[in-house]
Amino acid sequence: MGSSKVQGNQNSLRGRSQGSPWWSLVAVAFGVIMVGLDATVVSIANPFIARDLHASLSDLQWVTNGYLLVTAVLLIPAGKLGDRLGRRRIYLIGMVGFALSSAGVGLSGSIGLVIMFRAFQGAFGAFIMPNTLAILRKTFPLQKLNTAIGIWGAASAVAIAGGPIVGGLLVQDVSWQSVFYLNIPVSIVGVLISALVLRESRERDVESPDYPGIVTLAASLFLLVFGLIKTQTWGWTDPKTLACFGGAIIAAALFVFVEGRVSSPLVPLRIFASKALSMSTLSVILNFFAFYGVIFFVSLYLQEVHGYTPIQAGVRLLPLTAMFVVSAPLGALLNQRFGPRLPVALGMIFSAIGLWILTSLEVTSGYLLLAVPFVILGLGVGFVLTATSDAIVGNAPSQDAGVAGGVQSTALQIGGVLGTSVLGSVLLGRVGSTLVTKLTAAGVPSALAPKLLAAKPLIAEGASPRIAHLPALLQRAITNGSHAAFLSGLHVAMVVGIGVSLIGAITGFAIGAKRPSEQSEVGSLTD
Repeated sequence: MGSSKVQGNQNSLRGRSQGSPWWSLVAVAFGVIMVGLDATVVSIANPFIARDLHASLSDLQWVTNGYLLVTAVLLIPAGKLGDRLGRRRIYLIGMVGFALSSAGVGLSGSIGLVIMFRAFQGAFGAFIMPNTLAILRKTFPLQKLNTAIGIWGAASAVAIAGGPIVGGLLVQDVSWQSVFYLNIPVSIVGVLISALVLRESRERDVESPDYPGIVTLAASLFLLVFGLIKTQTWGWTDPKTLACFGGAIIAAALFVFVEGRVSSPLVPLRIFASKALSMSTLSVILNFFAFYGVIFFVSLYLQEVHGYTPIQAGVRLLPLTAMFVVSAPLGALLNQRFGPRLPVALGMIFSAIGLWILTSLEVTSGYLLLAVPFVILGLGVGFVLTATSDAIVGNAPSQDAGVAGGVQSTALQIGGVLGTSVLGSVLLGRVGSTLVTKLTAAGVPSALAPKLLAAKPLIAEGASPRIAHLPALLQRAITNGSHAAFLSGLHVAMVVGIGVSLIGAITGFAIGAKRPSEQSEVGSLTD
């Protein structure tokens, strides 16, 4: 009898909470936090993985790039899969799979296995992210969706902000494997809450999968992201790079052709008839172009030029990442009051101002010159993320909620890869053109300086070449000249970021001032 009463209480609790918008928000926040943590802790773990598994620089790049590549390719199909088979189901599969893949990374005894399980993480991460937004779209009425997305963005911000610090503590005091094992308890709690509170939603009238659309979209995204990743090795004008980009354009054209002719397209082209949705997608790409470029290269500046440890660098990035906790809900308030035009345009202008201040960085700059632009950038990125997410998901038809979530997440990934690739190439090119001048100005003999051009890729990462048996004074001159060349490249990269941010401000004005209007939801909820 006692057990029946307990069971009855559990059922009663589930009945009261299942389908509750706010409990649903709590449930999906665990997925957002898990993916957000993973996005930042991996960079902290990489040096330790390299030492333990004897990994090369190329291997470490694929620890990150393999994840990004698989995620970018699968985000939209995963969102569509949620629309067809059930968003709750696909989200839970993603949570469990992400935890198991994380355990696989930790248990790996070779760098090849680490890269393989990171690719699995990317696949299951693609199951999680678009369906978090789709679940919110189906659970919240449109007039409250903006607030929910603001909190969704804040949850991601907390994870991104805390990742470098938590990751640094774990890798230094426990092991690099523990960084990945951290996902397991987060997943267990998230899955338990989600199983209790999330209500299943799917579309009733579904046809056979759009296989031509899946293949052509996957091919286009794969070739685009792979080509961007390999520009650092091949160069932008290499025939292999051009072949990747050309193939991506051809596959994209085939995708558009196919989607206009199938009865149940993977990405219904009608959603892009909304100017707010289309311009918001472009704004996401431009926003995260600037953000990922900054966080990647400024992290190198902190660790290589100033010599900070990973934890010390992570703490100093907090004004940037922790500002999301403030800017995401604040951006939601501005979006609620004025529509997306103001927060997106204002956010991109803030990003441009922050980047402009960073062009003043020197080797000896104090921390204040970083903290102030970090706060401004954090405000700008959070404003744009919240307003564009609401515009993309809210302006898509309810039955395409998963696809819209996939579009938003794919735009974010492409923006990040573009930012690191393009700005990395700009920085590398500037280092190459100024290195000899900077070295000789620092006191390196004119006969030695040109020989150090071979170390250009290392110097573009903020480091300086070490030459055995050199006098200390000459080694210091090489270090000073190398850092000066890196800063010169960083300044030019920030100027490019400023231009991209100002273009983003223009797209923000083009979005318009109207939020998604309340409309009758012909829901297709199935328990």
